[in-house]
Amino acid sequence: MSGRDRQRARVYAWEDRVVAPHAPDRIPFSAAQSMVDAIWAGMGLRWPPKVERLPGQASVREADATRLRLRLPEALPSWVLLHELAHSMTSTAEGNTDGHGPRFMGLYLQLLERYLRLPATSLLPSLREARIEVDLTARPVFLDALAP
Repeated sequence: MSGRDRQRARVYAWEDRVVAPHAPDRIPFSAAQSMVDAIWAGMGLRWPPKVERLPGQASVREADATRLRLRLPEALPSWVLLHELAHSMTSTAEGNTDGHGPRFMGLYLQLLERYLRLPATSLLPSLREARIEVDLTARPVFLDALAP
């Protein structure tokens, strides 16, 4: 594992332990684009990523994301969709990304609070315990390019 994405394993373990039990529902692929569009707009953003099917040969990944697209399976847990949206918000069209770093976690935390109604105040102690860094002021990376 590279130093660039040093939190990845800790984030996955934290999600399995803390987030997944609160969101067992599954979203069908057919509903994913409209949900992505609504969440993107709800975060005050324009031009949401396009939802595509995850290739069949992608047996290890549950889903993946870039700024321009989310590749998803036939159905996935709602928290995984939010995880991938946080990746889209922390990636540039050129492929630069925060991985599972503090900016990603800050945006993911905002999404979990807003859409799964998991209060950040109850999640922060478990994040500290898991030694996961969070930028509580995180904004989508592409908004930085628009700032004066």
